[in-house]
Amino acid sequence: MLKKKIREIYRLKRQLLSFREIDKLSFKIANQALKIPIWNKDFYHIFFSIQNLKEVNTEPLITILFGKDKNIIIPKADFFKCEMTHYLLTDNTIIKKNNWNIPEPENGLQVNESKLEVIFIPLLAFDTQGNRIGYGKGFYDVFLKKCPDTIKVGLSFFHAEDELINDINSKDIPLDYCITPNKIYRFN
Repeated sequence: MLKKKIREIYRLKRQLLSFREIDKLSFKIANQALKIPIWNKDFYHIFFSIQNLKEVNTEPLITILFGKDKNIIIPKADFFKCEMTHYLLTDNTIIKKNNWNIPEPENGLQVNESKLEVIFIPLLAFDTQGNRIGYGKGFYDVFLKKCPDTIKVGLSFFHAEDELINDINSKDIPLDYCITPNKIYRFN
């Protein structure tokens, strides 16, 4: 199946979820995350959810990271360059929604990609080979290319797409894991 068609299907599937279902499923995903062997690391990159797009709510996972005294790094997007910069999340970090309704850090200590050990990745869908489909802007593909040795963990409400994504290209970076409410997928 082609990325464009998969995006249409999974956008609709997410829109059919209630906010109550999203919170319940997101909590299950956070608990599933505790089962994968990533907790001996120090620097974890995670996104803040875009609520109107009904993304996985990352607040339960962020709470776990804080509870384990991990360094939490959050992105800020530059839509002109299609790149992201990354900031340490602290009690003093001011979070503000940008023009695209994405919660981002307004201030803080910038962190280089080379420090990152685990990256939690938003996605619309993924297949059984670990190929992911995002929104199509390529922000995460550009970012992940700079982090070849980092553990890449997708977060999804839905199971893997059995039919492989047909139009994967060399810019697409596959996942190492994908966590769903009821299953953990391991790739490689």
